[in-house]
Order: sequence, then structure tokens, then C-alpha cells
Amino acid sequence: MDVKVKKAQNSMWACRRACGVTWGLKPRVVHWLYIAIIRLSVTFASLVWWPGCQTASAKMKLSRVQRLACLGITGAMCTTPTNAVEALICLPPLDLVVQSEARSAAHRPWSLGCWSYLHPNRGHSNILMRLSAARSHV
Repeated sequence: MDVKVKKAQNSMWACRRACGVTWGLKPRVVHWLYIAIIRLSVTFASLVWWPGCQTASAKMKLSRVQRLACLGITGAMCTTPTNAVEALICLPPLDLVVQSEARSAAHRPWSLGCWSYLHPNRGHSNILMRLSAARSHV
């Protein structure tokens, strides 16, 4: 997960260098870049590594990536709270997005009926059960 976060931060910093308060990329372009490229690369294969993003340190690392994006999109001052900026541009926390992507990826084979119904406590079945349990606690 650390490699994904580091790549996302580097990409976001490259994007931030291309925009300023009065020049450069427009906020909607930065928002599109974050949603379509950076967040997509972070959530890729989240089915495999989502349990690792449930720790406090991982949530903080993911929050830093999203904070860079939020400040780039809004042009807000660096002292603006992350939760406030996320609420302004309607972005859910990144750890919840990762969990949601993992849940939908685990649910996809089950909904098609081509999944390990013979072994309900192994493989993807186990992941789906763990995701359901994590969802009920939230």
C-alpha cells in the first residue's frame, strides 16, 4: 500500500505544480485528474489489500493523498481542515472508497453465480464475509 500511496502523492504533486491560484489547470480539470487517474490507481486491486488500509496509519496516509487533491481542486489555504474541504467538493474519505471498491469487486463474481459456493469460508467468499462484517460495524 505504501508504494501506491507514494505514487499517488507524486502524481498529485505533479498536478499541483501545474496549477496556481490565478493560472494553470482549472479546478474541474484537477478534480477530473484526481477521480479518473489518481484515485483509480489507488483503488486498483483493492480487493487484495483493503484490510491493510483499516489501520490508523494507513488511513492517515490515504488522507494525505486526498488532502493534496482537495487543496488543488479548491485552491483553499493549507490550514483549511481536510474534512471541511472534502465536504465542500463531495468527496468521501479515501479509505471508505477503497473499502467500497473492494466490496464491489468481491460481490461481482458472487452476483454472477460463478463463485466459490462450495467453500464459503475460503478465498473471495471469506473476503466478502469480512467486508460485510466491516460494513455492519461502520
